[in-house]
Amino acid sequence: MELKKIQLNHIHEQLGGKMVPFAGYLMPVRYSSDMEEHNTVREGVGIFDVSHMGEFMVSGKGALDLIQKVTSNDASKLVNGQAQYSCLPNASGGIVDDLLVYKLADKHYMLVVNASNIEKDWNWINQYKSEDVDMQNISDDLSLFAVQGPKAAEALQSLTQTDLSSIKFYHFVTAEFAGITDVIISATGYTGAGGFELYVPNAFAEKAWNAIMESGAAFGIKPIGLGARDTLRMEMGYCLYGNDIDDNTSPLEAGLGWITKFSKDFINSENLKAQKEAGVTRKLVGFKMVDRGIPRHDYRILDSGDQEIGRVTSGTMSPTLGIGIGLGYVSTGFSAPGSEIFIEVRNRKLKAEVQKLPLI
Repeated sequence: MELKKIQLNHIHEQLGGKMVPFAGYLMPVRYSSDMEEHNTVREGVGIFDVSHMGEFMVSGKGALDLIQKVTSNDASKLVNGQAQYSCLPNASGGIVDDLLVYKLADKHYMLVVNASNIEKDWNWINQYKSEDVDMQNISDDLSLFAVQGPKAAEALQSLTQTDLSSIKFYHFVTAEFAGITDVIISATGYTGAGGFELYVPNAFAEKAWNAIMESGAAFGIKPIGLGARDTLRMEMGYCLYGNDIDDNTSPLEAGLGWITKFSKDFINSENLKAQKEAGVTRKLVGFKMVDRGIPRHDYRILDSGDQEIGRVTSGTMSPTLGIGIGLGYVSTGFSAPGSEIFIEVRNRKLKAEVQKLPLI
């Protein structure tokens, strides 16, 4: 399959970005080093081009009913200008994808889905669409820039009349930005460092990128790749679809009970409700290494008697903490913070401790 290119591929190449295949796209994984880029976001401000993400517009009389049916969270609680983290449960207890639901106006929503699942999600949601819903896949028309870090608001403020500090977390405005009309400026992001995500029509992507780089220069803005995006989200304990959640993981096992609302009916809600009442047998936990070593995806998690009690789903060396950290599913008996577990790293059994999220 031929890899797709995001709109600003040429800019990332000019900036020395190392381009790698990711979710069917060529994407910049790093420009300098993962460590340097990670710290830039934690301490200052960085810009990610995440234009590979998918966007669906859902509108019409039945729009909310459809979203309520296919997502686990309660979208009826959204007000105009608010976003919500949610997931698409499948019929067998797992997760089709995790996503963001934006309420643009009454009967008008935008769903933001993972790049690797654009086609899968589109087909899944369309099965449940009624005549009074209009759905458009605008994934190839929009670029998405995540400007993240404690200095993000200052770095962007000169580009818009909107007072960025007044946009509450998980809220957004549609406003003029860098001379471009109707840009969605959203106080969201997957780093835990604060900041904004900007949805820009492809025709204006380069203009927006250049303006952000220019206005952010005084604040030390740098382009950031997917490598640092991964370490940043792991420190926060945020799930990555395909690693920590997938078609075989229940939202309740994954610690996503808070986005699973049984105040409404949705796909497979009866079974998930029964699972909640019975209790899950495994849970996704965050852990820190006690012994020196780096946990990696699919490493075995053991108890003190060498019995396998789970598997690592994500792992890395934390740039902030300077130790190995990870996420993984463990038997419920080992899921309490403080529990001692062992990670099998190249046939060595290394001690780790379950920790409350976030890990930093």
